[in-house]
Amino acid sequence: MADHHHAEHVQGSMDIRAQEKTFAGFIRVSVWVAGLAIAVLIFLALANS
Repeated sequence: MADHHHAEHVQGSMDIRAQEKTFAGFIRVSVWVAGLAIAVLIFLALANS
């Protein structure tokens, strides 16, 4: 078995800009989908009354 030497991990040193951008996009889409679902439910409630 080979012994691989890795550099010590330093917490907070990783570049997470890509993950932050992806998460922000996910939240943005989630908010739009939730808003659209609420709008559809309100429309259905008004159209059915």
